[in-house]
Amino acid sequence: MAGHIFILGIGNILMRDDGAGPRVIHQLQEEWNGEAGVFLLDGGTLAFTLLPTLCACPALIVVDAARLGLEPGAIGRFEGEAMDAYLRSGKHSAHEVVIADLLDMARLLNALPTRRVLIAIQAIDDSFGEVLSIPVAQAIPRAAAAVREIVNQWRRDSICLCEEIPYDRPIHIG
Repeated sequence: MAGHIFILGIGNILMRDDGAGPRVIHQLQEEWNGEAGVFLLDGGTLAFTLLPTLCACPALIVVDAARLGLEPGAIGRFEGEAMDAYLRSGKHSAHEVVIADLLDMARLLNALPTRRVLIAIQAIDDSFGEVLSIPVAQAIPRAAAAVREIVNQWRRDSICLCEEIPYDRPIHIG
């Protein structure tokens, strides 16, 4: 498992813009079908069941809807300790506590991914429904491009060199 880049989309696709993270994962799944060294997961609203997979990967990219204080559809990028600080700084995402706690559990196990990035998409509507707001829908390709850019950079830095990652749960595709 050493060397895998774990790309995790968090969110509830039944709560409009809250489903932005999984939508980015779905787009990347279409583009990267079976890409070596990359493990894509629509984490939905899963929480601590993700710990074994998280601990097995030295690199993590989380994609989530958030409150950035920016225009709807804007994308924020938080790396390493900046990601940790952002997740602890207040109520910016419906999932920040879960993600922060998950990272803390990995830290306690000495298995915190060395490289980690949060790609946050400014949400506007988290009401019930499956359709993203227009600004967030338009941000999905940009967020996917940001993820691809990070993966390519990390590959250039020789972080991704592994074979396969076992996971005992099916990938949730929505």
